[in-house]
Amino acid sequence: MPEAVTSSRVVPSGAGPIEVRWAEVTHQGRRRENNQDAVLSAFPLFVVADGMGGHIGGEIASSRTVERLSAAVDRGTVSPEAIEDALEHAVADIASHAETTDDGTGTTVTGVYLDLTGAEPTWVTLNIGDSRVYLLRDGALAQVTTDHSVVQELIAAGRLSPEEAENHPYGNVITRAVGPSDGVVPDYVRLEVVDGDRFVVCSDGLTKELTDYGILHFLLQNQDPAAAVDAMLEAALENGGRDNVSIIVVSARHVPADEDTATVEISSPVRP
Repeated sequence: MPEAVTSSRVVPSGAGPIEVRWAEVTHQGRRRENNQDAVLSAFPLFVVADGMGGHIGGEIASSRTVERLSAAVDRGTVSPEAIEDALEHAVADIASHAETTDDGTGTTVTGVYLDLTGAEPTWVTLNIGDSRVYLLRDGALAQVTTDHSVVQELIAAGRLSPEEAENHPYGNVITRAVGPSDGVVPDYVRLEVVDGDRFVVCSDGLTKELTDYGILHFLLQNQDPAAAVDAMLEAALENGGRDNVSIIVVSARHVPADEDTATVEISSPVRP
């Protein structure tokens, strides 16, 4: 199993430079014949897409979606408008593969990006489906995104407990996805950048095998993003690896004034 590699970038802010570090991993798991997940770690955007559909439809959906989002990053502006434009093109891409896709084909899209268009950098999470973004801040782990799933709707309505949801027969049924005929707008959450922030972006192949406490444990035990994703992947596979597993860990810290950043690329703010 190849080991993940940590990348980094330093960006300016009014409070001083911020170093962003990240690493990603994706694995087909122990029971799947192929990997329908796709990941994108293209600063400042970090996304997991969990494809679904028969034959190779899910793989097409996730890969085309990530390719369109990557192209948006290459154009230099990451914003809700750029993301939604990329997703519209992804829908058309998926629909163009009629021979391998159907109404059941689609993909989740979940991630976080560092918004550099304002006076100060901020985080923005995005979500369609049941992949997740977690944030570790001040020693506490919280799920930032809300699952678009049947069981989450039942939990919100008070008809199902989180414990009951774990083994519910509709546990894998999502209510929103990017598909051949679905132009769906993500949910967004904007957050300030706090020194020490650590995000986990993951497909449900991780959360099927690790509890939130388990994710917290491996983050606290592994400060390096690559070490953290490797440890979580190993644990997910040891616990069964029933699905494709994709994980991105993104961390941020304020760089002390006396620390040399000359060897690290400093990004200029991106303006629309």
